[in-house]
Amino acid sequence: MKRDEHFQLPEPDAEAQAHSDLLCRLIQEEIEAAGGQVSFARYMELSLYAPGLGYYSAGKQKFGEAGDFLTAPEISPLFSHCVARQCGQVLESIGGGDILEFGAGSGAMALEILNNLEAVGNLPVNYRILETSADLRDRQRNMLQEQVPHLMPRISWLDHLPPEGFCGVVLANEVLDAMPIHRLVKTESGIREIYIGCDDDGRFIHQQGIISHASLTQAVDEVINAMGKDSFFSGYTFEINLAALSWISSIARLINRGMALIIDYGYPRQEYYHPQRGEGTLMCFYHHRAHKDPLILTGLQDITTHVDFTALAQTAHEQGLSISGYTTQAGFLEDCGIATMASFNDDDQHHSITLAQQIRKLMLPGEMGDMFKVMALTKGIECPLLGFRSRDYTYKL
Repeated sequence: MKRDEHFQLPEPDAEAQAHSDLLCRLIQEEIEAAGGQVSFARYMELSLYAPGLGYYSAGKQKFGEAGDFLTAPEISPLFSHCVARQCGQVLESIGGGDILEFGAGSGAMALEILNNLEAVGNLPVNYRILETSADLRDRQRNMLQEQVPHLMPRISWLDHLPPEGFCGVVLANEVLDAMPIHRLVKTESGIREIYIGCDDDGRFIHQQGIISHASLTQAVDEVINAMGKDSFFSGYTFEINLAALSWISSIARLINRGMALIIDYGYPRQEYYHPQRGEGTLMCFYHHRAHKDPLILTGLQDITTHVDFTALAQTAHEQGLSISGYTTQAGFLEDCGIATMASFNDDDQHHSITLAQQIRKLMLPGEMGDMFKVMALTKGIECPLLGFRSRDYTYKL
């Protein structure tokens, strides 16, 4: 498919293009079977998760310098050391338990958490990973087997949520931003949903239609009521992430005692639906280049949106979870002691410079420090959480 030149994106090689073409045909067939259009949520779901073809389901390198983006665990192990401290506090407060990580990516965070908790004698009984990508599972397993073979009896991979009654910590680092979202637009005749269809040449195009189902209408009404009917101008485009809310509900049912720690980029509702974000928050990532066209490079690029943390908090509260902390990534890492973990060496200038660069990337406002937020949802935990001692912004939700 032709791409606008101003994106300046590299051309996929022949193998990658053939892969994308297969996925495009699959989506085109579904669009035709559905009568000419599917919701953007369905298009995004197939683009990212179609078995064997979607971005996260296929074998393409995604994380790190050779992939399309860097996540915090790949930037520096200090990030995972801080997460480990928060996990350790919760496990100790409830007398032990499991860790369940969603979408473990390269496995870097799991490795560092296990190493850190082992060093302080506070390992989880089990470290479970719920990973939908068979390729990523294999990479995680191979890396953990090589690095911590003696801990493999504690590590397992799941296809679905464990039984209810879970005690321990649920981790979701950059998970909710990749869940399929519905896109909507304010028009002169009201709010319309954005669908995906095909033009005469088979290229994907945006279309508009009525809102697809009642739960989405309810979510839209809540946003409009919270922001005010006159807040959105004609053409204002925005997203609703029903999948994330469903995920929160499932986690609330799962946890008997423990914490869910959510780390992602996003805003409270009043900032999320601000007029300056009139094109929505959707972004695509391909070979470390960001752009806003989800209808190209199908299956070859990541598609993400920011997280509405107010919506998460409301659903969590309704489902019986406590919002025990909400802060910036910088605030969380600082309270977890990242400064005390950084071992600068005057005799190794290169190491010190690299370490300083990593910390700046994780902490500075113009980098990940303020863009990424951390939210803790708990059940049956009374102690103040380590990572939210000095800068808890729950009141902003």
